[in-house]
Amino acid sequence: MTKKGNLIVISGPSGAGKSTVVFKAVENRKDVCFSTSVTTRKPRAGEVDGKEYFFVDLERFQEMVDNDELLEHAEYVANSYGTPRAYVEKQLEAGLNVILDIEVQGARQVHEKMPEAVMVFIVPPSMDELKRRLEGRGTDTARAIEARLIRARQEYREADFYKYLIVNDDAEQAARELDAIITAEGCRFENRAAILQQA
Repeated sequence: MTKKGNLIVISGPSGAGKSTVVFKAVENRKDVCFSTSVTTRKPRAGEVDGKEYFFVDLERFQEMVDNDELLEHAEYVANSYGTPRAYVEKQLEAGLNVILDIEVQGARQVHEKMPEAVMVFIVPPSMDELKRRLEGRGTDTARAIEARLIRARQEYREADFYKYLIVNDDAEQAARELDAIITAEGCRFENRAAILQQA
């Protein structure tokens, strides 16, 4: 009997190092996959439907919203993005843990629809460190960095529904913590109770 996987929702401010932590945590795991989002934006060169994204038109996207086919959805730079419920549930049923890297508002939508989802918030050790990392990337103006810091403070205030908080002071240590969370959630009694019924 295949053990059902867990939905692992990862959030955190821009500059927290989420991607680095997640990739280090799962690089040697065979039981993890990443959720594929649906979007109304046009495919870029080399992007494959069903791999980077599921590409749909606005009419189909709205149909998915109306039919509750999305675990969460949001608009970003005039395009719509969402997490398709059917895709996620198919992966979970196959025994895979599905990683969903989304911002706090989307995470709250997922939490409301799937309260069993494992909510993980990743933050830098301080706001000063977050500012240093954002400046170090060299990709944002001073005004954009200030906007990201304001957004980060807002996300911190809204993050009270997360189950785990990882402080990314050291990416290797933070990755070990995330790896441990994924393992521990898979060992929960209710996830393995069926084994006892075979006795």
